[in-house]
Amino acid sequence: MTSYYEVMILGDLGLLYVHATLNGICALSSNDIKVGTNIEVDGAPWRVLEFLHVKPGKGAAFVRTKIRNYVTGNTVEKTFRAGSALEEADVFKETKQFTYKDGAQFVFMDLNTYEEFRLNESDVGDKTKWLKEGMDCNLLFWRGKVIDFELPITVKLTVVGADPGLKGDTAQGGSKPVTLDTGAVVNVPYSLMLVMKSW
Repeated sequence: MTSYYEVMILGDLGLLYVHATLNGICALSSNDIKVGTNIEVDGAPWRVLEFLHVKPGKGAAFVRTKIRNYVTGNTVEKTFRAGSALEEADVFKETKQFTYKDGAQFVFMDLNTYEEFRLNESDVGDKTKWLKEGMDCNLLFWRGKVIDFELPITVKLTVVGADPGLKGDTAQGGSKPVTLDTGAVVNVPYSLMLVMKSW
């Protein structure tokens, strides 16, 4: 497979942008970093959460980032020299349906091939509070393994329990905790509670 390079000077900043593809592996420049970029650092996939391009009065420009490791969940701050080459992590998403929980494992299924993918409770973490059977989620794959998953942007859950309000609560506004069908407890405004009671 051929290799190619794209080179361009970015205005008065004097920064050199280099985008290289070598044998199918995409190499990024640190100047390409933005929120959501997937990079490979020390043999692990990381997602950029924050970034800041810094050009000090003296010295070389650099990019300050906050990145999260997909595998361990650790978040660290890391600095890259401007224009330095980075390897893009080949992380891709596929939609799978959460079908059931088997002991301590959450089972997702590809509805076309019926192939199952299992995640442990530690992999799911706090997302279990919003996860319902039959929900379509995006599984994130890296090197053939599931490393994370994303819930849908919106979820439809049912309130299954709420403490009775105290006298005068509705006059002062505020909120009260309710329990959802997944076990999650959230605070909702008293005005919403009044609407729910009228159903």
